This record gives sequence, structure tokens and C-alpha cells, in this order.
Amino acid sequence: MIFPDEYKYVGVTRIHPDDAHEETIYFLSRYIIVEQITDIDKEYSIYRVEHTGEDLLRKVTKTELIASAEQVLKYGELLNIKDRRLLIEKAAELCKTGVNTVIFTGLDRHVTFVHEPDPSEIIDLEIVDVIPPEPSWLSLMVRKLEASGIFGDLSIRFKENMKDLRQFEGEKTVFPCSSSGLEGKCLDSDVITEDGSLLVGCEISRKLFEFRFPDLKYEFINICPFRSDIYTPHGPFVTRCCLSERSGLATINGIKGAVVHWGASEFQVAVTIRKLVQQIRKEQGEGQ
Repeated sequence: MIFPDEYKYVGVTRIHPDDAHEETIYFLSRYIIVEQITDIDKEYSIYRVEHTGEDLLRKVTKTELIASAEQVLKYGELLNIKDRRLLIEKAAELCKTGVNTVIFTGLDRHVTFVHEPDPSEIIDLEIVDVIPPEPSWLSLMVRKLEASGIFGDLSIRFKENMKDLRQFEGEKTVFPCSSSGLEGKCLDSDVITEDGSLLVGCEISRKLFEFRFPDLKYEFINICPFRSDIYTPHGPFVTRCCLSERSGLATINGIKGAVVHWGASEFQVAVTIRKLVQQIRKEQGEGQ
């Protein structure tokens, strides 16, 4: 797959390389899209170029055809061309019947292209959390960041791995916090007086329960992502934990992921996800 790192490396011209002996090219250009007007429509070919010199405009020394006109499709709508995942997915949909390259135009009218798109380049990241509230806090943060474009260069795709705590609602159930709106008792607002409660929480919840009600017998379901009784990530993930010392890169059941504190800011969530993706890409590179 060829996907120029930045749109500034792609130039557009109507001069065919065979007729460009005396032409110069901008020093940052690594690829050239040649636009040819036909009787029916416009056709596009894409070349890799090499050049020499020290000035802003440099003489082309070599051209290599990447995709000829019948192999190239220009997408008609304006897109955020900084969103690599979006362009890879869209190009993969469009590359059929001999087409192997799609040209995209950005919202700022700059262009880029994807040649022989490879959807396997996209990393799927699970958002591992509990509901309610719905959407979960972590899912809400990640989706807001995704919409902002902050992950556009990473070629990642998020999917939710949520566990609904409403399945445990009941008169005997004790949840950590009343803000969730779950039906049952809560450690932060109720007094438990009888044996037989079902505590749904993490190790911190367990310690609080035993501190407040040391003589009561109870059952426990652990929802901590590190020791959960009810769910586990199936692939690279981002999750949250109430212990700040666990924040950062982590491995759960042999699967690499990222952990943020329950009180993490959007900035901290974004930084942690970027570190995870960089680590995954590094390991993928070392494995090749």
C-alpha cells in the first residue's frame, strides 16, 4: 500500500512526464498526479518522482509509473484527508474491476491518494468499560477525541466492549456509586445490615465494604479490568482503573492495552492511546 505521509508530498500537474524535460518540481514533492482531459472526462495517472538540487524548485531526474489512468479513480466528495483510517476504508470499497488507486480531495482542496489499500493496516482498539451511564465515560471521551481528528494519523478503529451492570440489579445487590443510577444499594449512600449481599465492584469497593460492614457475609463480582469476573479484552484495548498507579501501558491476559485513571482528562486519554499505538506499530515492525 502507498499512502503519502502528508498531502504536501503530492503534486498535481497537466504536464505528462514524457514532455517535462525542462520542467521543475517543488522540493517536497514525492508523487505527481497527472491530469489529462479527454473528450469524455478527466483521467489521472500517478508517478513517483525523484529530483536533484538544493533550491525550492528542482529538476526531475526519474519518474516511475505507480498507477495508469484505467487504474485510478478520483473520489468526488471532500473528505478529511488527515483521517487515514477513513481513506483506507473508502479506497478499499472503491478498488474494484481493475481500479487499485483512489485520489481524495481534502476540505482544504489539497489532494492525496491511496494505492492498493490494505485494511489490515488499521488497528482495532477495544474500549473496555461498564455501563450505565450510557454511553460510558470512557467511550464518550474516546469518541469525542476521535471526532476531533486527533487520532487521524494513527489508522485506528475503535469498537466498544461494554458490560451492562444492569444484569446484576436487585434488592440484594450493592454497587459502588449511586451516580450510575443502578437499582440496588450503593456503598456511598446505603447502610447494609444483613448477610447475603452481592457486591459488584472492584478491590477498592471490596475493601470499603469490609471496612464499613466487617461482620457481614457477602458474595463478590469483580469488575476491575485487571481481574474481572465478567469480561476481558479480545484485542488491543483502552480501559480505565480507579488506581492511578496502574495508568499507562498494560497487559491483561496476554493482550496489550492502555489504562487511564477514572479521573483522566481528554488530553491524558489521547496521549495514552497514542503511546499504545506507537508501541503496537513498533512491535509490528520488529516482527516483520
